Amino acid sequence: METPVHLDFQGMDANDTIRDSVRKHVHVIEERFGRITASRVVVKAPGGHHRNGGLYEINIRLSLPQGREVDIGRTATADERHADLAFALNDAFKRARRRLQDHARRMQGHVKAHDTEPTATVARLDGTAGFGFLQTGDGREIYFHRNSVLNNAFSHLTPGTRVAFAEELGEKGPQASTVKLLGKHGLR
Repeated sequence: METPVHLDFQGMDANDTIRDSVRKHVHVIEERFGRITASRVVVKAPGGHHRNGGLYEINIRLSLPQGREVDIGRTATADERHADLAFALNDAFKRARRRLQDHARRMQGHVKAHDTEPTATVARLDGTAGFGFLQTGDGREIYFHRNSVLNNAFSHLTPGTRVAFAEELGEKGPQASTVKLLGKHGLR
């Protein structure tokens, strides 16, 4: 590492045992990931607050090359095991290792990418017969039936409504097997 560990104690006296434990945890992370340029660890003693009065709070900030950072903070307030300082440190560094592992996977391109559902707008509707056509972004028209609209939302559709759909090949060409009404700003 290019800079030493910056360790800050809040609400408690500095302790050599804790310092050694933090250095060992940082050393393990460095051996595993090796690209940490700076680290800051804050050990906050239990406070007198009603909800999390007896729990230690451990915040870790790791600086990586190219200005990237990994922050691990805000320990779970409902987890009473954080009343033990050793457990709180181990848990925080375990989460740090996991975040760094996820970060490394993203950088290497090993993260699974989910295909997004295609979207379209309702082009035409025949409310009495219970079917309509969708206009896709590439200009194709896709047939759909009222039974393929999820959550019985056919009556909420109007021309120009944005929807997500799943396409399949029907007897007379492409059709939507499911049509899902998109909310405001295209959100589901």
